[in-house]
Parts: sequence; structure tokens; C-alpha cells
Amino acid sequence: MLLLVPAQLAACSVFQPPQPTAYRPPTAVAPAPTAVPSETPVLPTPTLALPVCQDNLTFIEDLTVPDGTYVDPGVVLDKRWKVRNSGSCNWDEDYRFKLIDGPEMSTHPEQALFPARSGSEAVIRLVFIAPREPGRYRSAWQAFSPAGEAFGDPVYIEIIVNGL
Repeated sequence: MLLLVPAQLAACSVFQPPQPTAYRPPTAVAPAPTAVPSETPVLPTPTLALPVCQDNLTFIEDLTVPDGTYVDPGVVLDKRWKVRNSGSCNWDEDYRFKLIDGPEMSTHPEQALFPARSGSEAVIRLVFIAPREPGRYRSAWQAFSPAGEAFGDPVYIEIIVNGL
């Protein structure tokens, strides 16, 4: 009898099947937000390569102390050469004038080259002191670029020191 009571109680309760729910299609997944740069990127601008200039020096004439000049021992010589900057580079304070052969004759073996614009003429001046010993002396000089490369015509001073 006890077994019937729970069965009767279960029969008395109203059974309701689950209610069907309305169909919902799956929702689309929203794309993740993308980061927006705070600054507009700067694109490189194309640059035009500047043409490389060419160095050149053309000897025009000796202005003082012509080659083969006889001088006394120890005399001061103010040598000047007229030249043309025949290259396309302008000579500035980085251009040098250097001894390439022969005696220094009491002059520093490296000098500043007189600044000159491309196509212009210039006067190169060095002060020498004639050697004390008699004989023929020739000192050769040449222009050098800021990169240390020799260019153009070399120039000379050639003297004959008199014997006593």
C-alpha cells in the first residue's frame, strides 16, 4: 500500500511537455576592431641624385720666377702661377696644394689651395727660399681634392742657384 501512494501522487500531477522555442539563426560574429594609426605615415619621397662634380686644374702661365731663373743662395722667391679651375667643382677650404716632387725650399709641403669657382682663374702663390748650395732645383706641386686625390696639371718652380 505504501507503494501505491507515491504512484497515485505522481498520476495526479499534471505533466507538461517542454514548450518549443522559436528558431533563432546564429548571430554573425562581428569583426574585431582594428587599430587606426594616430599619425599618417610619412612615405619617403624620391630624391634625385646630384651629379658628381669633376676636379681639374689647368696651368696657364708662370707669373713670377720663370723656369731656369738664376738666383743667389738663400734669396726669398715669391712664386706665382696663373691657373684655371677647369673642373666642375668649386674649390673651397678643403682643397689642398701639395709638394709631389723635389725640395721644399723652406716652404710647408702642404698648403691651402686658393678658393676658386668652377671655370674661373686663380693665382697660386708660394714663398720659397733658395737653397744655400749651388745647383739646379726643381720643386713640383699639385692640387688635391678633399678626398685626397691628386688632380689637374702639376706646376713647378725651377731655379739655378749661383755659385759663390
